Amino acid sequence: MSTPPVVLAVAGTDSGGAAGLAADVATIGHLGCHAACVVTAVTAQDTAGVHAVHAVPAHLVAAQVEAVVGDLPVAAVKTGMLGSPEVVETVAHRLGDLPLVVDPVLVATSGAVLGDASVVRAYVEHLLPVATVATPNLDEARALTGRDDPPGELAARLADLGCVVVLTGGGAAGTCTDWLCVPGGHPEPLRHPAVATTADHGTGCTFSSALAARLALGDAVHDAARRAASYVVTQLTTSSTWDLGRGRGPIAHTSGGAP
Repeated sequence: MSTPPVVLAVAGTDSGGAAGLAADVATIGHLGCHAACVVTAVTAQDTAGVHAVHAVPAHLVAAQVEAVVGDLPVAAVKTGMLGSPEVVETVAHRLGDLPLVVDPVLVATSGAVLGDASVVRAYVEHLLPVATVATPNLDEARALTGRDDPPGELAARLADLGCVVVLTGGGAAGTCTDWLCVPGGHPEPLRHPAVATTADHGTGCTFSSALAARLALGDAVHDAARRAASYVVTQLTTSSTWDLGRGRGPIAHTSGGAP
């Protein structure tokens, strides 16, 4: 087997194993890449919610980043929960010249706030302008723009910051529609099957990690987004038969095929 490309995940932990770095590392490895990781926060979290958060100081986040990029040939980066404006700026400054997928994690599935107004400003002013792709959900896109426009318009507004945007989620009648927009372009709907399941905790992390892995493997952004969505559909189909936890169960990271 040839040496796999390296994908660096910069995110918080999830003690329940569904989202955050647990989802990132599993997804990246499942798709044939080597996962390196930088811990930005430690959470006490399960399928019912986030019960406590301990943020990692920005200087220690920076030290972890330096340890990885000083030793490994990082082909792509994926960010999740960053937690503080200082960490957002650290990531933008040190990793902005690499293929960079930004999942702007601001609110957990349970409703717990993981990024306040200062973090939102740091994303808009520092990180999204240097990102390759941003993958907000609808609520995150509204928070980042301060607007309540239709999803396609929100994707276009965020793309004007300088990165490709894939606004995820939304749909009806068995179809989920993501919106992809390149800077200065028109939003394009990307449709894929919707999976009826409550075992979907970690879906956003899985999608953005899969997209970063596909970029590391050489896909163009449009192809990476479509294949990442296909991967998520496969994993949700697997987890739809599971019964784990008291809340929204984890998306599968144990089986299924690469997109």
